[in-house]
Amino acid sequence: MNTERLVIALGAGLLLTGCATYGNLDGAYDPEAFGEANRQTYAAMVVDPEPVYTEDATASGEKAAAAVERYRKDQVKQPERVSTSETPEG
Repeated sequence: MNTERLVIALGAGLLLTGCATYGNLDGAYDPEAFGEANRQTYAAMVVDPEPVYTEDATASGEKAAAAVERYRKDQVKQPERVSTSETPEG
């Protein structure tokens, strides 16, 4: 009896997938068929292909070596705790 119910449920599920559309009759992707939250999420994932920086990127081998040594000696500096609810004083 459970097998019959499973087959019926799977069959109904397969039939219902034919009802899913993106807003177009041909089934093509239409960005206007999605809500604002989806557009915002998609926009947040897009990386600027030509970023503009005001300064050159800098690095310090001495600082990196000192950090590695602190890590090896288990003397890692703990980061400063920052709360998102703090407001700037001014």
